Amino acid sequence: MNIVLLTHQREVSKKTNTGSLVADVLGENASVVIWERKNPDSGIMEAIEKGKVALLYPTDDSKAVSAECDFESYIVIDGTWQEAQKIYNKSPYLKDLPKVKIETSIESIYKLRRNQRPNCLCTAESVIELHKAKGFAETADELQLKLIEFVADTSK
Repeated sequence: MNIVLLTHQREVSKKTNTGSLVADVLGENASVVIWERKNPDSGIMEAIEKGKVALLYPTDDSKAVSAECDFESYIVIDGTWQEAQKIYNKSPYLKDLPKVKIETSIESIYKLRRNQRPNCLCTAESVIELHKAKGFAETADELQLKLIEFVADTSK
């Protein structure tokens, strides 16, 4: 399973960005792509053309992620909720993708930013829950431990 982090440019330099943590832990199974409104990434466009790619994004028509989902790659928008919504709304190629969502009742441990939406997860937590739902518990646990350390270190 591959994770493509479609990252808002402002996220790259933020010390509170958990997308970089995802990329570090997942290594070659994750890639970071800086979003450009007028110039979609060619790698993402090629992957979309080949199929087997879904967007992790909660909409009314998103399907719950499960082990049975037959996608090889998942695009995760990495940014604040406001940035993610902007990326989604200004990227027609994302709207055409199959969309999946996470069904979980966990509460976010990520409290490093103001104006967070209630009952929403940060990028790393979303990837953790995605891995759990797909049956990759070991990777989810490793990322969870790194996130706990990251939150503790960053909040000092």
